[in-house]
Amino acid sequence: MADISPAPAFTCGLDATLRVIAGKWKPLIVYFLAQSPNRYGELKRAVRGVSDKMLIQQLKELEADGLVSRTDYREVPPRVDYALTPLGRSLSEALAPLCAWGSDNMEEVSRVFAERETWTRKSASS
Repeated sequence: MADISPAPAFTCGLDATLRVIAGKWKPLIVYFLAQSPNRYGELKRAVRGVSDKMLIQQLKELEADGLVSRTDYREVPPRVDYALTPLGRSLSEALAPLCAWGSDNMEEVSRVFAERETWTRKSASS
């Protein structure tokens, strides 16, 4: 008989949220699905830089976690849509202030990252 461990204990609500959206791509996937349901190819174009393997993995995890629904229309050529569930939509609403913060501070964040890149290059050449 398989040993089934209890659900992970979270230290707080933020811990639970961060575990659900852990990874570089999940928040972006949720962001783009909040705009409208998308087919795989649309998501791949929207989430620039993600590999096929990683996008598929992240979508499967979001679906398993109840945040994304996948509709397979059983057509040829294949047509599959991804959309947020009500739980996923509530997460997207919680992420909205982070999106606003990023938009409001994009110039400053870009400057800080450029400085960090300069420090990194100096450290590597030393």
